Amino acid sequence: MVRALKLFRSAVAWAAVGTWLSLGVAAAPPASPRARLSLDDGWRFKKGDPPDAPAQLVYDENFVTQTNTPHLIFKPWLLPTGNDFLAGAAPKFTAPDGDPGAGISYVRPDFDDAAWDTVTLPHDWAIQGPFTTNGGGGMGRLPSAGIGWYRRKINLPATDAGKSIYLDVDGAMSYAAVWLNGKIVGGWPYGYASWRLDLTPFTQTGTNVLVIRLDNPPESSRWYPGGGIYRNVWLVKTSPVHVSHWGVTVTTPEVSAASATIQVQAAVENNSATPMMATVATQIFPLDSSGRRAAKAVAVIAPAVLRVAPGARAMAEAAVALEHPALWGPPPGQRPNCYVAVTTVSSEGRELDAEETRFGIRTLKFDPDQGFFINGAHVLINGVCDHHDLGALGAALNRRALQRQLEMLQEMGCNAIRTSHNPPAPEFLELADTMGFLVMDESFDVWERRKTPFDFHFAFRDWREQDLRAHVRRDRNSPSVILWSIGNEVGEQLTGDAGGALARTLSDIVRSEDSTRPITSAMNWARPTNALPAALDAIGLNYQGAGIRGSPGQYAAFHEHFPHKFIFGSETASALSSRGVYVFPVAPGVSFAAAPAAGEDVAARQVSAYELYAAPFGASADKVFASQSPSYVGGEFVWTGWDYLGEPTPFDSSRSSYSGIIDLAGFKKDRYYLYQSHWRPDFPMAHILPHWTWPERVGKITPVHVFTSGDEAELFLNGRSLGRKKKGPSDYRLRWDDIIYEPGALKVVAYKNGARWATDAVATAGDPARLRLTADRATFQADGRDLSFVTLTVNDARGALAPRAASRIFFDLTGPGEIVATDNGDATDLEPFPAHDRLAFNGKCLVIIQGRAGQAGRIHLTARAAGLQDDTITLSTAR
Repeated sequence: MVRALKLFRSAVAWAAVGTWLSLGVAAAPPASPRARLSLDDGWRFKKGDPPDAPAQLVYDENFVTQTNTPHLIFKPWLLPTGNDFLAGAAPKFTAPDGDPGAGISYVRPDFDDAAWDTVTLPHDWAIQGPFTTNGGGGMGRLPSAGIGWYRRKINLPATDAGKSIYLDVDGAMSYAAVWLNGKIVGGWPYGYASWRLDLTPFTQTGTNVLVIRLDNPPESSRWYPGGGIYRNVWLVKTSPVHVSHWGVTVTTPEVSAASATIQVQAAVENNSATPMMATVATQIFPLDSSGRRAAKAVAVIAPAVLRVAPGARAMAEAAVALEHPALWGPPPGQRPNCYVAVTTVSSEGRELDAEETRFGIRTLKFDPDQGFFINGAHVLINGVCDHHDLGALGAALNRRALQRQLEMLQEMGCNAIRTSHNPPAPEFLELADTMGFLVMDESFDVWERRKTPFDFHFAFRDWREQDLRAHVRRDRNSPSVILWSIGNEVGEQLTGDAGGALARTLSDIVRSEDSTRPITSAMNWARPTNALPAALDAIGLNYQGAGIRGSPGQYAAFHEHFPHKFIFGSETASALSSRGVYVFPVAPGVSFAAAPAAGEDVAARQVSAYELYAAPFGASADKVFASQSPSYVGGEFVWTGWDYLGEPTPFDSSRSSYSGIIDLAGFKKDRYYLYQSHWRPDFPMAHILPHWTWPERVGKITPVHVFTSGDEAELFLNGRSLGRKKKGPSDYRLRWDDIIYEPGALKVVAYKNGARWATDAVATAGDPARLRLTADRATFQADGRDLSFVTLTVNDARGALAPRAASRIFFDLTGPGEIVATDNGDATDLEPFPAHDRLAFNGKCLVIIQGRAGQAGRIHLTARAAGLQDDTITLSTAR
């Protein structure tokens, strides 16, 4: 059962412009009567359907595999969950009569699940492995496919009687079906969507049993999707009269340094049986860099009264002027200042609900000739694409792991992220808002034309509007979001007018929810004369800007055909490399398709880190930089910021990609410094490659390349100058390609405008002799979620990295913590991530440590390896 609500605009509306109050005159609002409680703890989990199931359980006919046996189709009971996201006269769905849980033992409240695994959400059932060597590597060689059941008890005290009770799921992979107390409530197919279920009609005082079934089809993705309830889950308790789910929208239609207009729309719903007069008010508070709200409001919208009919919603909207607003913008030139709008609903002097909405004040301009401007300042989009997995942690959301990824990217000079190819976790946007990243927020990888046999094309027609509206409503208040992307390399590029019509339909849905940002779709095939790009506000080109497989770049052609549209590289480069691997001879040019004779070590399944090689359709960073020189190109999103599980081009038998600027463990590849040198031109830096430990190459040519933000550099070998070189107009690296290897020390001195700028040095390492552990944070929280990332390096007797070391390292931990995972960044390593021993890859390993919840204390991690001096590091957890 899903409660239907009618939406109407109240005749008693807020004033067109609210009252502005000066800084400090309004007090902080009282604590909200709304309760939002984490449901992440206390779950039981089991893979597979019960053996006593009366039929094969499937979402719809497309997933029936046992054609000669009965099957139970859940789709009719799930479709009503999306009714609130179907606009206008679109038909609404009603759940059929009957009980699809009857006969399924796992659904029964009295079922004994004591033998099931105990898990804490977010949970990825596949990340522990084992890896498989069977089949293709596209989905990461981990057991993400299959069916999983989750059960949990929820206690509702008598004081909750009369309240509205909701289940909010931030992400579950996939085809979720939910029961409460043995009755089906609803569900949602798309594994990347966030969604809400109204539990109220199914609740009872005391113990309630919540059951969630997921069905992750095989061959359902082109990368590792993960499995399970991999994002957070919440129980929300409200008064029957309350702010609707994602019901507050904040926009800033007029912005200047002197003043900003803040416009607030609030949808209030009434789940009671009687009409209600509700008073709605909003206060605006600044947030500090940690997201903490200031004690006093800086602006207040005058209260207004709405009449809300039973089972209906009323919409109120008003505006307020804020003097001297603190604008949101990306560092380093701007600051990501955020505000929060606190919207309260009350009746007869009693507060019923309060909702907090984070937002930012900024202007966006997408100039077809000069590029992207924010708050009047030109900003080149230096972005990366990233999938949602967190390496050895899998798809299970961890805020600290995500923050670490973004911190490293920001250090490189990255200012933008494309959420490839799906809506991200809510925590991602919270971090992007507070750190100042620009976001291209993407909805789908496929529409109606499939890419893999069981991908989301099966459910797209039924759910495209619900998914798209839910995505935009959830994310539209985030100031970091600057572009909506409705698709990635969709097959509808090839279907002419039909593809264009579908793109217009999806774009219209987005515009009806948010008209403040342009809409794009990442295109790898469409030409300027095709129908699909004509339906978009902005032109996003995947690889076509630099040219695919020798074809000319397409930026100019699109700019000529669409002179009034913003153009950018929505996916660029797809360069390939393995950290610390160097293959000889080295290509003399700037960009080559990786191949056995061009950068590949086929026997080892590695790609050279000279950073000249790419996927057949891609290009090196150097070539892409040159292609982006026209002023009308707004920037790029590189494929990818981090290596990710799955899509292991060019070696399908591997577990993870080679395209990342940072490897899967979080160790920087040489390419990191190439991007840093270009994206942070004012940051003094120089980086030499390769390492200088090559006993088998004495007397052989061993090219040396330097990435620097300087404009020239001089290279020295054992104190002898090997020449000073200056960058040309299209040079992004300095090359000494004729160096004869001899052991010793390489040093580079970089210059800028004739002045000494930066230096770097590498030296020949001795034999591996000792281990060294270093942590990104020596103290972290004892909350069962926070992490410390510990790097193990294999060093020589002098303490220098042994860059080719491959020792097996054994890790032991004592104290109130756990080794969650280990990794080394090697795409070929099929050791399960939970293993406490691992081969070093080119001298490095990673250990991920988590503190036990509520157990503060000292944690001691020791690393040992045969024939090497061990090391111990002490970490501390705090409550």
